[in-house]
Amino acid sequence: QVQLIESGGGVVQAGGSLKLSCVASGLTFDTYTMGWFRQAPGQEREFVAAINGNGNVTSYQESVEGRFTVSGDNAKKSVYLQMNSLKPEDTAVYYCWVQGSRSYGLALYDYWGQGTQVIVST
Repeated sequence: QVQLIESGGGVVQAGGSLKLSCVASGLTFDTYTMGWFRQAPGQEREFVAAINGNGNVTSYQESVEGRFTVSGDNAKKSVYLQMNSLKPEDTAVYYCWVQGSRSYGLALYDYWGQGTQVIVST
């Protein structure tokens, strides 16, 4: 019963900040990649940021580089997204994402949070 619980969304003015949190439970994998995707109304879901289990490798969508920071706690199976200098185009539903794998296998397992709404107004 894997469950990803998101929080931290809300409505902010352009230039403001928000921090999203995601806490996973029920995971039984050996290694994890954790991150965030987002989906704006009428748009496809797109990658935002991710971090590896050791917390030393991160990846960002170009449009958020320098503004967003992803961090995580592999032991606690939590991932965070600090969003600064928010722009109206950042408005979207943000989804927590966890991908797990086991040391003895090649299969990857993807899990998604319920989504948290972020609205950036002018």
